[in-house]
Formats: sequence, structure tokens, C-alpha cells
Amino acid sequence: MSTAPLTGRRALVTGGTRGIGAQTVRRLVADGAAVAFTYSASKTDADRLVADVAAEGGTAVAIKADAADRVQVAAAVERAVAELGGLDVLVNNAAVAHMAPIEEFPAEQFDRLVAVNIGGMYWAVRTAVQHLGEGARIINIGSINADQIPSAGFSVYGLTKGAVASFTRGLARDLGPRGITVNNVQPGPINTDANPDNGDDFPESLKKMMALGRYGHVRDVAGVVSFLAGPESGFVTGANWNVDGGFTV
Repeated sequence: MSTAPLTGRRALVTGGTRGIGAQTVRRLVADGAAVAFTYSASKTDADRLVADVAAEGGTAVAIKADAADRVQVAAAVERAVAELGGLDVLVNNAAVAHMAPIEEFPAEQFDRLVAVNIGGMYWAVRTAVQHLGEGARIINIGSINADQIPSAGFSVYGLTKGAVASFTRGLARDLGPRGITVNNVQPGPINTDANPDNGDDFPESLKKMMALGRYGHVRDVAGVVSFLAGPESGFVTGANWNVDGGFTV
């Protein structure tokens, strides 16, 4: 019987209670990892995910932390290390979005997007690298909107996700000598509670821009994350992985 590819690996997923984050937790556990994840608000969702994972024989630890608060982010990483006995994989998934014309973009929303999408990732990495060793993985969840802006109003969100892509490349250079890989997964339109593939005209216009003509599933993103966390991706670093159904072709 073959061993699950992530057996013995210890992972932290930020923003892990819903959508891509929750599915990533489930996939990493299914592939053998022990996983901690952060959540900012819904303890009910976090407890449900922990219970579901336990029912399937896996290990998941829920940690409350606001991704906009650097002290809470650093503390969450340290707690994950303590709970899991170390850390091998960091998945920076926590993010927020707000779309509006630049002349109407609220200052408080700008500050929060920068604090969560850029700052939360930075402080998680800065803390985690003190614990990551040879063969460790950092996987950032960016967005295809770093490369493709489908309509007006996406400029600030795209700015933050462009920062994720460039930070990934810089980190790959910084951490390569230590044997740590860093990659950026860029989802396109993915069907989630926050971004459903039906209900108004906007999803239909996006589908027309995609080679496959449909939204993706959270499992499509989680599968790529699991591959990048595993043993077969050791020579892949500094790369953008577009999981976008052909949105950018």
C-alpha cells in the first residue's frame, strides 16, 4: 500500500474555514498532512471543519487570528508550530476583496486590502521562516487578477495580488539557498459562497472570457496546492500557477 504523499508533513493554511481555504485543509489532510488553519470570525465554521477532519481520521487545529493584525498572525504561526510539533508547509490563503472605481474607493477598504492581502502574507512568512527547514514549502494564493483585469473597479484588488506575485519571486531567491520553495497559485473565477457562478450577469460575462467556459471548483485549486506541497515539486519555485480555466489565454 502506497504512503500518502504528505505523510509526516505539518502545514498551516491561513483563512481556512471557507471556500478554497477549507478545501485546501481537507485536501492536505487527505494526502497525509497534519494541518492547522486560521479563521477570523466564524468559530462555528472552524469547529465544523475540525470535526469533519477528525471524523475522517485526520488532524486539524483551528486558530483564531485576524490576518490584518501582524501580532495575531505571528502568534498564530507560533501556535501552529507548537500544536503540530513543527512546520513544513505554509499556505497563505487569507484574503479580502473590494471592488469600486478608484475615485470612489473607500480609504478603510484600501487599508484593509493592503493589511490582509499583503501584510498578512508578509508577517506569516516572516514568522514561519524561523521554523522552516530544507524541503519546506511556501504557497501563496494570489489571483489571476494580477495578470487579467476583467472590468473596471478591480485596480486595488489587482494591485494587492500583483504584490503577491512579485513577493513570491523575491522570496524564491531569498529562500532558495535554504532549500525552501515558494510558489504562487493564481485562481481564476472559482465557484464559492462568496463568488458563486450564477445569480447575475457578471458570472456569465466571465465565463465567455474563459477557454473552458465555466467557473472552476475549489478542488481544482486545492489539488495544485497539494502538489506544490509535496515531494514531486521540489524543483519548482518562483512560479505563478494559473488555475483559471483559460482566462488568460
